[in-house]
Amino acid sequence: MKLARIAALAAVSLAAAQAFAADLKVGVISSLSGPVSALGIPYEKGIRAALAQQPTIAGHKVELIVLDDASDPTTAGRNARKLVTEDKVDVLIGTSGVPGAMAIAAVARELGTPLISPTPVSLPGPENIWTVSVSQPFELMVAAVVKRMQQAGVKSVAFIGFSDALGDLAYDSLMKSAAAAGIKVVANERYARSDSSVAGQVLKIVAAKPDAVFAGNSGTPGALPYLALAERGYKGQIYGTHGLINADFVRVGGKSIEGLQVPSGPVLVAEQLDAANPIRRVSMDFRAAYQKAHGAAPVDAFSSYTYDAYLLLANAAARAKGEPGTPAYRTSLRDAIDSTKELVGTHGIYNFKPDNRYGSDERAVVIVRMEKGQWKLVP
Repeated sequence: MKLARIAALAAVSLAAAQAFAADLKVGVISSLSGPVSALGIPYEKGIRAALAQQPTIAGHKVELIVLDDASDPTTAGRNARKLVTEDKVDVLIGTSGVPGAMAIAAVARELGTPLISPTPVSLPGPENIWTVSVSQPFELMVAAVVKRMQQAGVKSVAFIGFSDALGDLAYDSLMKSAAAAGIKVVANERYARSDSSVAGQVLKIVAAKPDAVFAGNSGTPGALPYLALAERGYKGQIYGTHGLINADFVRVGGKSIEGLQVPSGPVLVAEQLDAANPIRRVSMDFRAAYQKAHGAAPVDAFSSYTYDAYLLLANAAARAKGEPGTPAYRTSLRDAIDSTKELVGTHGIYNFKPDNRYGSDERAVVIVRMEKGQWKLVP
């Protein structure tokens, strides 16, 4: 009876400790409306699938607060400030576009709150301290595409992309890799995400007679150049970025994107990966969690980025010191993220360091080709 009373008291003490343990607050900013919503909606679905699969992290119940930035960088920054100052979140995750992610990163640095970006975002020097990205860096992804061009005998390529930070990232990465591969970039055309036509830009590209066209864009607006190229009867090879892998882009692009080659994280073709690849198992776990949470299988490569962000958070929180809700905890959480080693996700195997804000390496990249409405792994 004495042992029973001791056991009962221990159980009550444990329950009380759990009851009073601070919640781990996660602030998510995503573009649930506006031009980038084709990426933003999957981002939200991915994080909710992860939460449903793992509602507690390191003994703390996770409280998820999701805000829509309407595809506007100013709103993204304002949302980040609200989440930190008013909602007292311990970590930020977001957003769906590079300009918005840069705005959030500035707030994260100012207010000392870790940011895990599902979008590639590159900031110089000390601005990187509080931000990491689970998305593959553009240089890594574009280099894989240029290697494919080189193997296909491409000697000249034209660029068309967004007239914003994402377009700049894609173009700069293309210029660097193309120069090393001996491929000449013969055009640099831009358009806004909200534009309804790129006919003028494509006319210039066709006149340059490139062997291939590479588009630095993302989401549904990314289909515009391919539609215009098809209308002009362009017969060269077409390439793009990993920002194009979503169902709406495929629907809008239709026959114009047949044969399109883009880089992707392995999750997109998980069932086509070697059985010994550790990314395959985690990717299949993600698909099961997404199916259970949303009643349908994922059809994009974006929802898995926020799933990976949640895996990274869980891994780091298990090593962080202190209690959520304090500046000391946020600093410890940041340091734990920075020391992450060989964490297997759906898009790669992550290793972070204070001087490396992207955790991905070559294991995070495959090339896929559009074949009759389906993405197929290119050997």
